Amino acid sequence: ATGQMIFVSGQIAIDTRTNQIVYTDDVSKQTEQVMANLEAILTAAGASWSNVVKTTVFLKDMNDFATVNTIYAKYFNPENAPARACVEVARLPKDVLVEIDCIAVL
Repeated sequence: ATGQMIFVSGQIAIDTRTNQIVYTDDVSKQTEQVMANLEAILTAAGASWSNVVKTTVFLKDMNDFATVNTIYAKYFNPENAPARACVEVARLPKDVLVEIDCIAVL
């Protein structure tokens, strides 16, 4: 590890090809899009999921936690998962259902 840090700002369910919000009423598919966006940014920076040390998950409805967590868990080794905070918020940009940011260390 070189100690270089990568700060990825909050990602929402935007299809980067069209710049449009996708799956407006499906938190599961929105989470998949968010994770794909995060992965693309990490890859472009020379990092992978194993480099992520911290995430923050913002949910419109905490009742969606289990659904989001099931998808989120697919991306991390449970024995080396990053620290995470999860909070419910009144509103997210573009009225999406989930937003996730992360910090990675190379």
